[in-house]
Amino acid sequence: VIRKRSLEEIFGKLKKSGPGNHKTVFSGEGEEFTTDSRPFVFGDSVDRINVTSSIRNAQINHGVDDFNLTEDDLEIQERELKTHTSTILMIDISHSMILYGEDRITPAKKVAMALAELITTKFPKDTLDIIVFGDDAWKVEIRDLPYLQVGPYHTNTCAGLDLAMELLRRKKTNNKQIFMITDGKPSCLKENGKYYKNSFGLDRKIVNKTLNKAAQCKRMNIPITTFMIAEDPYLQQFVREFTQTNSGKAFYASPDNVGTFLFEDFVRNRRMHVR
Repeated sequence: VIRKRSLEEIFGKLKKSGPGNHKTVFSGEGEEFTTDSRPFVFGDSVDRINVTSSIRNAQINHGVDDFNLTEDDLEIQERELKTHTSTILMIDISHSMILYGEDRITPAKKVAMALAELITTKFPKDTLDIIVFGDDAWKVEIRDLPYLQVGPYHTNTCAGLDLAMELLRRKKTNNKQIFMITDGKPSCLKENGKYYKNSFGLDRKIVNKTLNKAAQCKRMNIPITTFMIAEDPYLQQFVREFTQTNSGKAFYASPDNVGTFLFEDFVRNRRMHVR
């Protein structure tokens, strides 16, 4: 379902953090050597000295006949820094995911399972927490994904984002992100212990609160990638506004074909079809 090109778009540019499996543009204490090198400085590990380049430097600096290798001749081979990421996977299980006879929950589960499998196998040093959200939000385990069912719930996206931010605050890594799989329509809030619900259209009060959460995530440097499993133009417009507020990314797919996405990246300001 999620192909390599999609994954490159999803994870985007990562920051320096603890050791992991994601490639970055940075040099550091990684496992794979790069083609870059630099002069030796005190404290560098001896096993990173490029012997061939260092000997060549000594010959250039001191001559071939009187070989002399000094600290100034030593050259260090850079390694590719790989980092890790803390990810929250949010899955919408509200009633609208099966509304009007359109099955959105099955493709949503397929995307969720593909993402979970990718993270746990390809990036084993990453952390992954999974949240489902309806009227409220709560954690589930990876093993629960195939058995998720929609309930008689409205869509409290704010509750899901609040729980996601709470979980990510506890993580030590610099790279934090949220993947949200939804049909795009928030329809519920919980204020002072009471639910405010509106299933008709896009309620501006609910929308504004949800956009505020997207902005809060942005301030916390938590990008949100939304996988929208629906084709309703007015819902896509909300997801677009939500993604733009967060400076995040969005994948739009029909429930019948989740292997092909229309991808939007509001950081790089581009749209493209991804298979």
